[in-house]
Amino acid sequence: MKTHFTPEQKKFRAEVREWLNAHVPRERLPSFDTKEGFEQHRAWEGALASGNWSNVNWPTEYGGRGLDLISWLIFEEEYYRVDAPLRVSQNGIFLLAPTIMEYGSEEQKARFLPPMASGQEIWAQAWSEPGAGSDMAAITTKAVREGDYYLINGQKTWSSRAVFADWCFGLFRTDENSKQHKGLSIILVPLNSPGLTRRPIMQLDGESGFAELFFDEVRVPVDNLLGPEHGGWNVAMVTAGFERGLLLRSPARFQAAAARLITLYKQHKDRLSLGIGEQVIQAWMNTERFCAATYQLVSRIQAGASISSEASANKLFWSEMDRHLHRTAMSIMGAQAEIEGGLDAIDNGRWLDGYMFSLAGPIYAGTNEVQRNILAERVLGLPRDRAGK
Repeated sequence: MKTHFTPEQKKFRAEVREWLNAHVPRERLPSFDTKEGFEQHRAWEGALASGNWSNVNWPTEYGGRGLDLISWLIFEEEYYRVDAPLRVSQNGIFLLAPTIMEYGSEEQKARFLPPMASGQEIWAQAWSEPGAGSDMAAITTKAVREGDYYLINGQKTWSSRAVFADWCFGLFRTDENSKQHKGLSIILVPLNSPGLTRRPIMQLDGESGFAELFFDEVRVPVDNLLGPEHGGWNVAMVTAGFERGLLLRSPARFQAAAARLITLYKQHKDRLSLGIGEQVIQAWMNTERFCAATYQLVSRIQAGASISSEASANKLFWSEMDRHLHRTAMSIMGAQAEIEGGLDAIDNGRWLDGYMFSLAGPIYAGTNEVQRNILAERVLGLPRDRAGK
C-alpha cells in the first residue's frame, strides 16, 4: 500500500510542522502522573487550543478545525515527529468527546467540549470496579434517581487520571433491578463532589496514574446523564470502540518509537546478535503495517462505514506490537535497561518507562483475552463453549 496526499493535505502538514517547531517545549515535561507534571501538561493543552490545534477534526464551534480523520492522522504524525508532550486530556478529547458529539445534547456539547479542548477541565475514566473490569456488565455501583438528581453509591477503581483530574465519566447502574448490561447509564461527575473520595493507586514506577473512587451519597444533576437512561451499555460500547479501535493510539505514536528503536540498535549493533536485528526489523514492519491498516480503516469510515470488530482486532495488534517493540529495546540495552535515571541510563530511562507501560497494554481498554473472545464469536462465529450454548 502506498499513500498519496493531496496538495491541501501537504499544505496542512507544512502548517502543522511550522507551528509545532515553534511551540513544542524544548525540554521534556515531567510525568503527568505527578502534580507538577499534570499542571504543566494542562498548560500545554491550553497552548494547543490557542492555535486551534487541540482537536483538528472537531467542529470549529467547539475549538476544532472541522477537518477529516486523514488530517488528524497527519497532525499526529507531525506531533510525534517532534516528540511533543503526551496528551493529559486524552480520556476526554479522544474518548468522551466523540461520544458527546454522538449522544450528547446541544447544551452538553456547548458546556463540556470547549473547556475540554482548552485543558481547563481534564477528564478521568471511571468504568472499572473491583468486581467488574473487562466485564463491565458486572457493574454494581448504583445511581438512584431522586427528582432532579442521582444519588451515587459504590466504588470505581483503575480510574485513569482521576488523581488530579476535574471530572469523570462513569458507567453506573440506574435500574436497581437490572442485571448484566441492561439498566446501566453514563453519568458525568465532578470529582470535587461532596461525598466523593479519591485514593491514588501507585504504579510500578511509584507514580499515581490511577485512583480508586469512593461514592458516598454523591449528588449529581440528572442533566449530567449522557445518552438514554438505562441505555448506557450501547453508549459505552461506542466509547470503547474509540478507545480500542482508532483515536486513543494513533500509528504515529508507535512509528516514532520504532524510529528511536532503530537509532538505539545502530548505536549498539556491534555487540548484538543477528537475531536482535531481525526483531528490530519486525518492530518497524509492525508499525508500518498498523499505519497502513489505520489509513485504510479511516478511508472506510469517511466513506460511511462504522467501526465494529476492527476495534478488537486493532487493540490486540497495537498492544502486542508495543510490548514486542519495547521488549526488543530492553534486549539491546542489556543490563543497562534496568537503570531508570542518572548518567548510566540510556535515554534517561525512557525505554524502561515505556517497557513497563507496554506491559499494561494487553490489560487496559479491555483485556486481550476478552478481545479474542469477541473476535471468535462475532467474526468467526464460534460458539461460547464446546457444547455450542
